[in-house]
Amino acid sequence: MGGRPMQATLPSSFLGLEVNNVHTESLMKIIEQRMTATNESDVVVFLIGMRINRWWKVHQWARVAAAMPRMLRELEANPELGYLGGEAWFGRTTLLMSYWKSTEHLMRYAKMRDAEHLPAWRAFNKRVGTRGDVGVWHETYRVSAGAYETVYVNMPAFGLGRTRPLVEARGRHAEAAGRLAAAAPVETAKAA
Repeated sequence: MGGRPMQATLPSSFLGLEVNNVHTESLMKIIEQRMTATNESDVVVFLIGMRINRWWKVHQWARVAAAMPRMLRELEANPELGYLGGEAWFGRTTLLMSYWKSTEHLMRYAKMRDAEHLPAWRAFNKRVGTRGDVGVWHETYRVSAGAYETVYVNMPAFGLGRTRPLVEARGRHAEAAGRLAAAAPVETAKAA
C-alpha cells in the first residue's frame, strides 16, 4: 500500500456517503476498557478500493468513486444482502474494509442484476477498462469462527467490533492466544 492508511477526516459526507460511521456522534463514544469482539461465527473480510493513477482525469475517477456510496447505502438498507459493516480510508488509494456474513452473500450481491454493483462494474469496464486512468482492486478472505481475534483499547466500536458483540478482554480473553483458543473446537487426544 505504500504507507499507513489515514482514517477519513472529511466532512460528515463525501460523495453522498456517510464517511466512516465511527465518526458519527453516537458511535464516537470511547470505551475506556480493553474490549474484544466475539469470534464464534465465520466472517468474510472483503477489502475493496480504487487508486487514482491520473489525477487530471477527474471525469474517469470521479465516476468510479461515486459508485461506492450508492452500493453502501443499498447494502445498509438491506441487511438480508449479508453486509455487516465496514470502515473506509481515503487518499490516492482508497480502502473499504468490509465484513460479510458469507462468501455466498458477497458473490450473490456482486452478480445481482437489479443492484448497484453490476451496472457500476460494467460501466467501469466500458469507460475505463485497462487504460490505466484509475485502478480498482479487491481482496476476499474467508475466516472461520475462532480463527480471528481482536482487541480494542480506548476505542469506539470499530471494524469487526462494530459487527459483533464486544466483551471485556479479561480472563480467557485477556491475551491474543486466549481469544483464539476461546472459540477453537475442543481437540480430543489420539489413542496411542
